[in-house]
Amino acid sequence: MAVIGFAALAFGIFMLDLLVKNHIEKNMEEGEEKPFCKGRLLIKRYHNKGAFLDIGEGKQRIVAMLSLGLTLFMTVIFLATFSFRGNSTLKAGLALLLGGAYSNTYDRLARKYVVDYVSFPVKNRRLRGIVFNISDFCIIIGALLLALGEAKRK
Repeated sequence: MAVIGFAALAFGIFMLDLLVKNHIEKNMEEGEEKPFCKGRLLIKRYHNKGAFLDIGEGKQRIVAMLSLGLTLFMTVIFLATFSFRGNSTLKAGLALLLGGAYSNTYDRLARKYVVDYVSFPVKNRRLRGIVFNISDFCIIIGALLLALGEAKRK
């Protein structure tokens, strides 16, 4: 995939997640649940005022600045990889990770919280209460691809 393709992937993730978040914000009440994919997923509106699992909930400004700093740092690394030939696994991982990071960082700066909206219909109430968004999944997959891409280089 060409340089522009990886940048487009990151931008596409950002835009898709932003569109879904805006839709959720306009059309659902906080905590409302709707089954999705024949009940395999739950769509619910949740405002995460911290980071993963609400870590840092009372320190939103610090979490936002940390998120911004890490996103900018990863952007520099992403841009530096364009001078490498090959290792598309590493580049794809960075693109996925950054697409998700841009979206969640945008939320933290613009909304002061991250809009999460996907959970799993499990019986355990604690696990059912964990809510994700597309960006979260992309960050996780991107981090895995980064590790695989780095392992390929060695």
